[in-house]
Amino acid sequence: MGKPEFIGKKSKAAGGWGALKSCGKKLLASGAPLSGAAAMLKANQPDGFDCPGCAWGDPAHGSSFEFCENGVKAVAWEATDKRVGPKFFAKHTVSELRSWTDYELEKQGRLTHPMRYDAETDRYVEVSWDDAFADIGRILNSLDSPDRAEFYTSGRASNEAAYIYQLFVRLYGTNNFPDCSNMCHEASGVALEQAIGIGKGTVTLEDFEKADAIFVIGQNPGTNHPRMLGDLRRAAMRGARVAVFNPVREKGLERFADPQDKLEMLTGGSTAIASEYFQVRLGGDMAAVRGMAKAVFAADDAALAAGQPSVLDHGFLRQHTAGFEAYRAAVEATSWDHIEHQSGLERAQLEHLAQIYIESERTICTWAMGLTQHRHSVATLREISNFMFLRGNVGRPGAGLCPVRGHSNVQGDRTVGINEKPPVAFLDALEAEFGVPMPRHNGHNVLAAIGAMLDGTAQAFIGLGGNFARATPDSSLIAKAMRQQKLTVNIATKLNHSHLLPGEVSYVLPCLGRTEIDRNARGIAQIVTVEDSMCMVHGSGGINKPASKELRSEVGIIAGIAAATVGSEVVEWAKLAQDHNLIRDLIARTIPGFHNYNERVRRPRGFRLYNAVDHRVWNTHTQRATFSDCALPEATEHQQALSEDGLFVLQTFRSHDQYNTTVYGLDDRYRGIYGERRVVFVNPKDLAEIGVEAGDRVNIVGRHDDGVARVAEDFRVVPYDLPRGSVAGYYPELNVVVPFSAAGDQSDTPLSKSVLVSFKPVERQLSAA
Repeated sequence: MGKPEFIGKKSKAAGGWGALKSCGKKLLASGAPLSGAAAMLKANQPDGFDCPGCAWGDPAHGSSFEFCENGVKAVAWEATDKRVGPKFFAKHTVSELRSWTDYELEKQGRLTHPMRYDAETDRYVEVSWDDAFADIGRILNSLDSPDRAEFYTSGRASNEAAYIYQLFVRLYGTNNFPDCSNMCHEASGVALEQAIGIGKGTVTLEDFEKADAIFVIGQNPGTNHPRMLGDLRRAAMRGARVAVFNPVREKGLERFADPQDKLEMLTGGSTAIASEYFQVRLGGDMAAVRGMAKAVFAADDAALAAGQPSVLDHGFLRQHTAGFEAYRAAVEATSWDHIEHQSGLERAQLEHLAQIYIESERTICTWAMGLTQHRHSVATLREISNFMFLRGNVGRPGAGLCPVRGHSNVQGDRTVGINEKPPVAFLDALEAEFGVPMPRHNGHNVLAAIGAMLDGTAQAFIGLGGNFARATPDSSLIAKAMRQQKLTVNIATKLNHSHLLPGEVSYVLPCLGRTEIDRNARGIAQIVTVEDSMCMVHGSGGINKPASKELRSEVGIIAGIAAATVGSEVVEWAKLAQDHNLIRDLIARTIPGFHNYNERVRRPRGFRLYNAVDHRVWNTHTQRATFSDCALPEATEHQQALSEDGLFVLQTFRSHDQYNTTVYGLDDRYRGIYGERRVVFVNPKDLAEIGVEAGDRVNIVGRHDDGVARVAEDFRVVPYDLPRGSVAGYYPELNVVVPFSAAGDQSDTPLSKSVLVSFKPVERQLSAA
């Protein structure tokens, strides 16, 4: 059988000419290539806008080109000259649009007018802002409890928008804040709070310049945050060891050609990133890290027996940690057989990696959603913290823990109050500032919100950005949940599938994008602020003309809904919408670390929020960096799949031509896929065993014990280099087989990296019919 035509040549390295060609292609396709190109020169600059493409930090010694291929795609996507206005909706019913793909919908362009769903014609029709606000407020106030409304937040929202959103919702009377953190890095926050006392990373970009070893676990920077590759490349070039754990061979972790390096571009060269690359089994990362720790303890015993210095940092362990002995006992009690089978790696490989750790004076461990979407994700991240404590690699230069966030302000949103479990001190501060009581009971996260929407407890949904219906698991159930709401409101820049699942009353409210100028009534351009993965807070001011005169800022839209719902007696919403400085003053008075906010955020590169771990102050229950003595899981989903013929464990991930649920195109050149997204990657030996050939089409059947049938139909099979028993494919198309009723222990995060599935060839089903 010949090679299927959708499979083409893979890139030899990330970046390079392929990235430049892709950037040019996306800018030309936007219809506004000159304004898009001009905008890129202001991306991540002190006097420009913060790129919405990812949350990677900006260097203090930045260049005039602080953007990547992902950033160009995001800006071109937003700066398009295509428009989706009243005339578009007059031509297309919602039922028709629902049959379009995610790519086809967003390709139509920018939303231009506030729209209300008309059930009789099955179309969205234009509505005035005032009428929309009044109707939304009326319906929210008609609910018999504020807890019947769900207020979702995407990480693209600014600090200012997120702060007044949470303020409005708490004045309304609920803490129902499902947000995108619940679906990605919730496990990081939970684990780090327990281990070090703060649910954030501990490193800066400058630490990457000093590290001797960098462990990259469960992430794909080449597709998800390409600017990180520049820092990894520089580290590798100066001799730092970059050790990678990833089930899939990813180009961006193997080699990178920096488009800003003239020599590499002229010669077609590239730089090796990973010095070590180990394809761990899905869910086996905790076992791999425990194996390294076991090897470190053995090396320490050997060193002491030989009269040599200990390889552990006993000073740090004595002065700054709690629970060390219990952890060591747990490691000693874990057998190498258990470690090897669960991780899929050999003892010698893990001992080799442990030696790299021992020889490193300064080590960084960085991770992303490959670690956070398993049942035992919190335990895995606690294990990584344990490992880093052994040699004192937390709270000092060149070392630390580094969760890499996706959305550009997902971390900032949580910092300014988007939290279904708000800290008592924060609620106390709000009450002191505004003189009214705040709701004290915990609200709903994403999975709880879905459950409430399904059982009728929740009757209204408001989405501040994002694409809730496609980002969440169990796509079919989510569609049902959305359509049985009394009210759905989506604040957005482009049309997406969440807008096509209207409740009894439904609004789509168009907002300004990150690249667009936000002028108040006096014509003064306003800035917003964001927080990146390194706890840096910096300003963002658009430079492009808005796509429509009807567009309002996210702040302005929230203020309008708030005024119509809770009134303006406690908070003068209209004033906040006209002057974002006033919002930042409120943040400064109610959230620690934001003193002199308006002054500091206007400095080049902004400012770093106080992180107690920098000073080796641990705000844990022990007041020390706290070890965990969790046992390894008895068996992961991957091990379960290996034990049963025809069963596999699926991970969902992005293609190179998408950002979260936003699909920029149908190519994934790093994996050699062109013009198609309904593909599933499978180990060639597994294909032979189940009698499926490359290019065959299969239905992917979810295996979960709740009695719900889950099938992703008509996917093409692609042989790929990943562990046996493991398969992979793109979301959101495969979210249909991810059960919302299964979640991570303690984190309540969907298990999108450990979904049990089997295959049914399409041809066989058709012939049987």
